[in-house]
Amino acid sequence: MSTEKNKVNIGVASAKGFVTRKKQQEDVNALIAGVLAGKKTALARAITFIESTSAKHQEFADTVLKACLPHSGNSIRIGITGVPGAGKSTFIEALGNLLITKGHKVAVLAVDPTSSISHGSILGDKTRMGSLGMNANAFIRPSASGGSLGGVARKTRESIVLCEAAGLDVILVETVGVGQSDFAVHGMTDFFLLLKLAGAGDELQGIKRGIMEMADAILINKADGQNIQAAKEARIAFAKALHLYPQKENGWSPKVNLCSALQNTGIVEAWQVLEEYFTHVKENGSFQENRKSQHIFWLRQTIENRLKDDFYGDALVKAYFDSVVKKMHSGAISSFQAADELLKIYRSK
Repeated sequence: MSTEKNKVNIGVASAKGFVTRKKQQEDVNALIAGVLAGKKTALARAITFIESTSAKHQEFADTVLKACLPHSGNSIRIGITGVPGAGKSTFIEALGNLLITKGHKVAVLAVDPTSSISHGSILGDKTRMGSLGMNANAFIRPSASGGSLGGVARKTRESIVLCEAAGLDVILVETVGVGQSDFAVHGMTDFFLLLKLAGAGDELQGIKRGIMEMADAILINKADGQNIQAAKEARIAFAKALHLYPQKENGWSPKVNLCSALQNTGIVEAWQVLEEYFTHVKENGSFQENRKSQHIFWLRQTIENRLKDDFYGDALVKAYFDSVVKKMHSGAISSFQAADELLKIYRSK
């Protein structure tokens, strides 16, 4: 009798499992259809799954991503960085509104800084871009950087793919805004725009190597009121500094322009520079070469991220981590030896 009862219980459990799997498949199919139809709620939900650290959510997200990948790649990807207070969000809203009037659909992936102490972030870009956020042809997604390389949210690459699959044809990636540490955005975008301020001691940064030589254009924001003259002088200084760098492989000569995002001046001219750039790189073939470089960058970053997750998630590493740290703190071993010891434990499995 008990054997028969067990069989019944197993049968019921199997049926429930089948129903659950079927429901999950229906959910993922509906989500994919929603993203491809350009529904913002579906796109937001898909990105949430991508950003989740849950293994189940990751599996769900991978299925969505694979389905969307063939529908991606048909946008222009623009990275925007600059020092805190440079007016990045205000500029992006002004540019986004302009692009929509020209028939474009705009995605803004705004990466907020994550506190190294509380691990929290403000995620306030959607609030700062009020008029753009209410437009049916715009999608704004703030994401915490999570301490990832270059201030770019770890899942921004996958989010770009989903936005493109949803029919958004201009992707604007706003980085954390800590200046010369934001190199990662350069590896995942087609155009790299650097926002600067005049009269803030920022002009001196022009003679330093680093983020300056990666910029495809420099835009001096807040060129209004009493700051106009200082902005003009800064433009001359930056233009001179750019001549010190070797010419870019794609043959493009970076431009320096002025704008006031608050007054909505210089925005049209800034977009004209971008249009000129994309005409140039598409005609000489360097646009596709850059996209290939992006794929390699994405590949390397994904491998590094997954190896890091695998290492810190390993049961043996977790078991021995604290004891190895204690040895390091006591002076018995150096931090380098501690790392070697943990890596040996990880590789021993």
